Amino acid sequence: MSAITFLWLGLATTVFVAANAVLKTYAVKGGLPVLIGALLLFCLGNWLMVQVMKANGLGLAIALSAIFQLVAISVMAIFVFGERPTGLQLAGMALGCVAVTMIAWPAGAKG
Repeated sequence: MSAITFLWLGLATTVFVAANAVLKTYAVKGGLPVLIGALLLFCLGNWLMVQVMKANGLGLAIALSAIFQLVAISVMAIFVFGERPTGLQLAGMALGCVAVTMIAWPAGAKG
């Protein structure tokens, strides 16, 4: 993966985390403008993900995006909203990181 692709992925992840934070706010407080804001952020995040897909294909892009978002949103949920994942959930996140590392490992590289 190139540095530009990681930049697109980082931007997409940031936008998706912001969209989910806005959506959590909507779930708690409501308000149509808040919902519309979240939906616009999700649209922007998906457009950014298309750039990652163009560079690396659907499978790798979605696998990387899923784990990046899983970790980023979990960190936000813990530190911003005070949520506490269980040990099993933390283990699942760790296994997801291992799985995506294996998917993204460069072809021909020796581990």
